[in-house]
Amino acid sequence: MASDEKFVQFVCDQMAAAGEITTRRMFGEYAVYCDEKVVALVCDNRLFVKPTQPGRELLRVVVEAPPYTGAKPHFLIEDDLDDSILLSKLISVTASQMQKPKPKAPKKKKTA
Repeated sequence: MASDEKFVQFVCDQMAAAGEITTRRMFGEYAVYCDEKVVALVCDNRLFVKPTQPGRELLRVVVEAPPYTGAKPHFLIEDDLDDSILLSKLISVTASQMQKPKPKAPKKKKTA
């Protein structure tokens, strides 16, 4: 089941205080970025945050689950979705632990 755009927008609104929040649609699901760093996934209308030690310390109860078959476990956020302050802090500390992606090399032009 693909995630609903309204749910994705709700989640992004809840974490807006963390920084610049953007999403990218991937295979019917969404990657969530904070300041250009992938911090979470939305799969089947559920929020999965990349696990970090500061994030683990911030959460009251840690529930881990893979966002899709074969994936490493992430923090599954269900009960705290309505707590925008906690969610923004979690996304902020998660982003602080992630590295910015390396810039893509320009594609080489084909010569005839």
